[in-house]
Amino acid sequence: MLLKVYAFPASFVLAIAASATLSMAAPATDLRLPHIFGSGMVLQQGKPVTVWGWAKPAAQVTIQFAGQTKSATATADSKWMVQLDAMNASLTPGSLVVRAGDQKLTLDDVLIGEVWVCGGQSNMELPLRSTVDADIDLVAADDPAIRFIRLPKVAHIEPQDDFPVESATNPVGNWRAATAKQVENCTGVGYYFARRLHRNLKVPVGIIDNSWGGTLAHNWCAKKSLAGIPEMREDIAAFETKIKEWNDGGGEEGAKKRLAADLAQWEKDNAAATAKGGRAPGRPNPNNYTNPALGHQPGGMFNGSLAPFTDMTIRGVLFYQGENNAFGTSWKTYPRTLPAVIADWRAAFDDPNLPFGIIQIAGWSTRRTMDYDMNHHCNVIREVQFDVWQSTPNTGLVVTFDANSDGNIHPGCKLPVGERSARWALSQVHGAKAAGSNEPLEWHGPVYEATEFVGGQAIVTFRKGSDQGLRLDKDTELGFVVAGEDKVFHAAHARTAQSKDKRMQLIVWSEKVPTPVAVRYASSNLPVGGLMNGRELPAFPFRSDNWPITPHQSTGSYVRTQGN
Repeated sequence: MLLKVYAFPASFVLAIAASATLSMAAPATDLRLPHIFGSGMVLQQGKPVTVWGWAKPAAQVTIQFAGQTKSATATADSKWMVQLDAMNASLTPGSLVVRAGDQKLTLDDVLIGEVWVCGGQSNMELPLRSTVDADIDLVAADDPAIRFIRLPKVAHIEPQDDFPVESATNPVGNWRAATAKQVENCTGVGYYFARRLHRNLKVPVGIIDNSWGGTLAHNWCAKKSLAGIPEMREDIAAFETKIKEWNDGGGEEGAKKRLAADLAQWEKDNAAATAKGGRAPGRPNPNNYTNPALGHQPGGMFNGSLAPFTDMTIRGVLFYQGENNAFGTSWKTYPRTLPAVIADWRAAFDDPNLPFGIIQIAGWSTRRTMDYDMNHHCNVIREVQFDVWQSTPNTGLVVTFDANSDGNIHPGCKLPVGERSARWALSQVHGAKAAGSNEPLEWHGPVYEATEFVGGQAIVTFRKGSDQGLRLDKDTELGFVVAGEDKVFHAAHARTAQSKDKRMQLIVWSEKVPTPVAVRYASSNLPVGGLMNGRELPAFPFRSDNWPITPHQSTGSYVRTQGN
């Protein structure tokens, strides 16, 4: 089988060839389906559904499902593919039968409904059992029409055509139902998203959980795209160096020898230190002696976790990622890599308009000095997410900072995150209307439009339609700051008012800043704020200025290239 070679440096490609042990499917002698297909799954309604797999070359393969019969011939590399005609949603389980000669595969309990991919890092990965509502929702879960599959974590240099599954009963790699006995391992955000979607659409919902804690946006991009991003050169070069060192060091065998030698030396050092009443350095960690080709890398998760199921017919994507880009200098690549994730996933699923919901990161650690808060990495990431939403058609952005109550990087309150995501999907993807109205369902809060500075006050207006019923939660004024020409921010007061043309607006001021020239809201590593609209949907963080942000523990400054 020919392998794709992307436009990386020649030395990088050679290193790949020398190091990678590929798990691409060899020519098949037995009929098989990819592991994304399984009993208890959900197939997408209203769109032609692709079914594929492997069989002996030239074998005639027949698919039967929901009254349809489709056939294909396995190619020389053993792959076959058919498309089922678009089907209506069905809560009645069916059997999908695949035959090739005397071989037969049967998937039972297959439903037809809405299929969504939930991708990203640990806040998407966080299972329902770890949410604050687990104590009530685990035992109460009784949604057999909601199905989910948590994919294994696989990174690879080359695109893979399937993912491994340990067994048919393993909670990873197999479809399960959102019932009390099985739902604990479901992504919390995905479960609450699916539950609201199911209750409103009255159709089955399938969730493909493709999340991996600690990942960066570039892990989820295609390597071909990354090769064209100048900001990625340093990361690509660093990975290239790791691969070269691995190969020069003898690969797996060399790593085993180095680990054994280092452990032996540690035993000696530890014994000597103990004899002197001291302590030796830490014991060598076997995880540091593993093949970098199978770990975090540019494009690694795109190849290992996403590529195996991109022939799948889906409705859309929810993507909750960005925390790991808010450390060190990782923010520098984000303005290029987040848009690349969207473009690459749409290309992979062969749908240039694939709905893509971006979940804005919350916050963590503690609020410190005003200068620290105004220049925190989190502000850069949230702003990039906002600007990508504004500039990318058929995307949505979901606010989450107000759902973090304890400064944890993994806030456990996932109910509002999932339900707000469902509001976006219902409104913008399914065209849902507000109850008793022909108006589109509201799905987001106030969106910043402009600021006018008059008489020592900042008069802020919001995009028309998002400002209906503009209010401050409990009449508080948390999260607002203003600055003068000196660019020094101070906490500010705020109140809502009505303009002459009957539009709601926000008045912000501070006695310490007699002539403000900039106003910001919810700009912090751990934002607070209660600005919302009449639907009690929170306002997006915003700033009126485009002053450079210089993140701490970093180099260089972030300069906004779009937006205000």
